[in-house]
Amino acid sequence: MSATIYKDYENTLPKPILDNVKTLCSKYKLSDAKIKKTLEKTKEAYLKAQVEPGESIGIVTAESFGEPSTQMILRVFHFAGASEMNITVGLPRLIEIFDARKEPSTPMMEVYLEKKYATSPSKVKEIAEKIKGNTLEDVASEFLLNIMENKVEIKLSRNKMQELNLNSKDISDIIVNSLKTVSVEQDRDNIILKPESKTNKLSDLYKLKEKSKDIHVSGVKKITQVFPMKINDDEYVIYCSGSNLKEVFEIEGVDSTRTKSNNIFETAAILGIEAARQTIIEETLKVLEEQGLNIDIRHIMLLADTMTRSGGIRGTTRTGITKEKESVLARASFETPIRHLVNASLIGEKDPLSSVVENVMLNQAIPLGTGLPGLMAKMKEKKK
Repeated sequence: MSATIYKDYENTLPKPILDNVKTLCSKYKLSDAKIKKTLEKTKEAYLKAQVEPGESIGIVTAESFGEPSTQMILRVFHFAGASEMNITVGLPRLIEIFDARKEPSTPMMEVYLEKKYATSPSKVKEIAEKIKGNTLEDVASEFLLNIMENKVEIKLSRNKMQELNLNSKDISDIIVNSLKTVSVEQDRDNIILKPESKTNKLSDLYKLKEKSKDIHVSGVKKITQVFPMKINDDEYVIYCSGSNLKEVFEIEGVDSTRTKSNNIFETAAILGIEAARQTIIEETLKVLEEQGLNIDIRHIMLLADTMTRSGGIRGTTRTGITKEKESVLARASFETPIRHLVNASLIGEKDPLSSVVENVMLNQAIPLGTGLPGLMAKMKEKKK
């Protein structure tokens, strides 16, 4: 009997909602009468949640973001205990998300671990050390410029090398692969770099020294800091300053199903556009909740859908969402109007005047509310 009840609601309720109701009804072993009542209540709530035809949802969404965001604090959140771990929050972060900036100003990752690793502090520390990226500057105790002999002398720190399980030969090989036009000599814990070019400029020697400092020697590239933190009674999560999902996923013990980055474009490239859409929603919610603001999640979802509907990520800028608008006048209303009007006139583009902006420009009724339906008058036939 219950299968027939659900079938009656297949055209009314979306499949995920119907499946959820089925699961809960079978869990609590509801009778057919109670299942019917539950479905009726769900249908009522679903219909109430829908936008009515003619509602200017785009303007409502824009207003729901515009008004609270004027009250946001412009500041950077600082992680206690890690000097380099800062996270951009507030209005600057919101602008980063909605403008679809390629790189966030403070990239960050939350690395979750598999169950057998997540509860052991020693294993968490071990994985954190594997993740943290180290450069030559981190393992060297001193960089010296020998001007007379035109060379750079690097003194390595034995303690640091032992911590990272590296030796001077390993580091020497890494430098050889990174600096192709430089001769590399190893003398115990010292490494000597000599430029192969015959110019003896001090500036060239200084550039070589600075360039050698940034050579990656261990860990994951772009990760500058790691910060393990206990999130509940028995689980640790590793917060990382910097983002590199692809390499972190390859580390044993990392739970790739939960690990996430605040870099939307990197998420899209590694996990796909649906994951990027979810990241936009979560990052926006995080900013708003941190500021104590409340915006209906459906407005955030609408904006995330609009930004990702083309299969790529488009910002709310003149080169993003605005550029994709069908109407010439709507595109011209948002920055660089002359360019849009000239381009449209050159190719003979037509404007169907089907949206709000272009009808406001022409002083016509906009297709919303009472302006949405068209009226037809049926005339009586004239008597002969």
